[in-house]
Amino acid sequence: MADRRREGRKERDEEPQGAVGGEDVIDDPILEQAAVVLRGYVIERMDTDDPGRRVSSEDLGGRSEEQQDPQIKEVVQHLIKISDELNSNVELQRLINQVQADCAYEVFMKVVRRLFAEGINFGRIVALFHLAYKLIYKALTTNHLDTIRTIFSWFLQVIREQLYTWLVQHGGWVGIIRHVPRWRTVAVVASVVLVAAFVYYRKTR
Repeated sequence: MADRRREGRKERDEEPQGAVGGEDVIDDPILEQAAVVLRGYVIERMDTDDPGRRVSSEDLGGRSEEQQDPQIKEVVQHLIKISDELNSNVELQRLINQVQADCAYEVFMKVVRRLFAEGINFGRIVALFHLAYKLIYKALTTNHLDTIRTIFSWFLQVIREQLYTWLVQHGGWVGIIRHVPRWRTVAVVASVVLVAAFVYYRKTR
């Protein structure tokens, strides 16, 4: 148990910094857009889920004008449209709501590993965004603000280490959303795989 805790601390210490809690310093377009899109997703999703709670790009480590980019807006809106299916999944919400802030790292990494264990598609990427959002939202509403920066770092680590090549091959963020033919199908896939990944985590924890 102690060894696992030491390993967890070591992995957190090695995570990329600069994703939140200060302006982004990422110079790779795929990774930079991933951070900007996630911030946009969090802002838009929170505006629907919790209208009384306002959050800005600056609050999440970004720039005030970054969400004005038409391409970023397009990607975010497509993600939001698909994620409505995830948000309406009662079982998924129940599983996520059971996650405690102090074990978010273990949850995120185990669920993500399971999420992409059988391959990569846009539905699974949407599920990744939604998982990151739900953990960020939990951190905001429970006053674990220091956790937000860390979640962004985990998210970018997954993009860089597991999804980067696939994203490049499919034309980046704008490219993939323009080549997804059936949004409803993608939404259902995202919902199913994320629930399955959480169930797997609960069985193996």
